[in-house]
Order: sequence, then structure tokens, then C-alpha cells
Amino acid sequence: MQVWHGLDEVGAEFGPSVVTIGNFDGVHRGHQEVLAHAKARAAELGGLPVVALTFDPHPMRVLRPDHAPLMLSEPTQRAELLGQHGADAVLILPFDKDVAAWPAEEFIERVLVGTLHAKAVVVGENFRFGHRAAGHVDTLVAAGTTYGFQVEGLSLAGDAQPWSSTYVRQELADGHVEAAAEALGRPLRVTGVVIEGDKRGRELGYPTANIPADPTAAVPQDGVYAGWLTVLTPASGAPVYGDPMPAAISVGSNPTFDGVDRRVESYVLDRDDLELYGARIAIDFVARLRGSQIRFETIDDLLVQMKADVDGARQVLTAN
Repeated sequence: MQVWHGLDEVGAEFGPSVVTIGNFDGVHRGHQEVLAHAKARAAELGGLPVVALTFDPHPMRVLRPDHAPLMLSEPTQRAELLGQHGADAVLILPFDKDVAAWPAEEFIERVLVGTLHAKAVVVGENFRFGHRAAGHVDTLVAAGTTYGFQVEGLSLAGDAQPWSSTYVRQELADGHVEAAAEALGRPLRVTGVVIEGDKRGRELGYPTANIPADPTAAVPQDGVYAGWLTVLTPASGAPVYGDPMPAAISVGSNPTFDGVDRRVESYVLDRDDLELYGARIAIDFVARLRGSQIRFETIDDLLVQMKADVDGARQVLTAN
């Protein structure tokens, strides 16, 4: 799969194509339906490539940064997910105030027609684009009659409500990682580089891999979860750990020890031999074991709860 980081990276010889456009944050099941429709339309048009066009940063981070949503996926992960669900190429368009000022017609001419040579455009029915979000599906339909491309606007249907990134973020804010996974079609993944923590977990018999909770990312509500830890990039000189490993995961600031910084701490079940400092890891959240973190009065009380959390994680992950 090709990934382009700007219009100038798309070769002049590229095209024709079927284009689907959106923020695609999380590439949830609604997005997956849009991609499936784009793939089907591409087959009908003779096997054209499907291009997923997305933006980085999220437009709200440029236009109204105080209202910018917490992100469900970083650009690299988003591109991978788009490819898994049908995109042959991903165009990550850098979004800035200049792009925000393009009228809808200019966006169509420069991107869809001039660069991607679209023969069909597939979007969600609520898709908006161009200066002051003046462009919509009807704008695309009108342009399609001029430039010769088809347009399809789709409902992001869900089981109980339309799938949306907003819905997923709210479920995560409430700690409902199972509901978020249902909408995403997979567990939420949080990534980061393992930093050195206070090393208390190792002293207590539960060594943890700690990554800071990115303030721009949709990290689940504070609490304890069961999930999987995967090493994406090993630390220099460290062994390669290829398979996902079962883990008990704590999200929060560690109130028992008067912690301040919010982080994601993961204990890989029954492992005290892992070399993870400096490794880039992924944490996939499967289930919540208990809610907000507790301040324990004694270390013995903490150890009792940690054992219960590990036993709970083992039970959940064995069943999954």
C-alpha cells in the first residue's frame, strides 16, 4: 500500500481512482463500511485503486484547538487500518490554515480532479469540506456532473445508533472499552515508548512497562483493565518479542504513592524478564476490571488488590 504525505508525493501519472474522504479517526465500523463500498465501486469501474484521503492534524486542532477531539489513532496506525480495510493508497493531507481557506470548489479541482483523477467519490452522508465547511455531498454531486465522477454519500449505520468517533470517545471516557471495541471492530490500541518509572512494581513483584498517557489521545478512563501488550519496536540491543502478551493494565497517576503524571502501566502476566525500557509498545484494551484507581492505606492492601487484578486479567484473557 502506498502512503503519501501531501499532494506533491502523488505521481503525475497516478489515476484514475476511487476516492473516499474523511478524518477516519479510529477507522471504526462505519468507516469500514464506507471503505467496503468504495472497494465495490472500484471493482465495478474495472478494478481502479481506492485512495483514502485523510488529514493531519485533525482540522479542529487548527481551526478551534480548544475544541479539538482526543484522537483514537495516530496517522501511521490510521494508514495501516485503512489499508487493512480496503484502501490501496492513503493520502495524508497536511491540514493548515491555507488548506482550511480553500473553497470547496478549489479542493475538488486540486485534490479530486487534478491529483487523484477521481472517477468515483464515496463519503459519509454528513461529510463537509472546504472553507467554513461549505461543501457537502450535494456539492460533490454537482461537481461530478462537470468533471465526470460519481458520488455516493453513505449512512454510518450502527446497531443502536450511527457509528461515530464521538461515540467511541465517550465510551472510552466512561471506561467502557468493550463498547468502544464493538464500535471499532477491534480493541482500542494505545501506543508509546516505555519510560523508566519509579520501579515500585518490580520491587512488589509486578514489574510494569510504563508509557505516558498522551494528552491528545483518547486513553480510557482511569482504572484497571485486561489487555494485550505488543512490542512494536524493541529497544536497542533488546530481544525481539513478536507475539502479543497478556497484561493487567493500570491507567492513572498511582494515588497510593501520590503520583501526579497520568500514565499507562502494564504488567505482562508471569513475566519479570522482559527488557522493555526504550521499546515502542502497543496496548490493546480488552475489558475493564475495576473503575477509578484507589488509594490504598498499606502496601499489603495494595498487593492483595494487585493479585486480584492479575487473576481477573488472566481469566478474561483466557476466555478471549
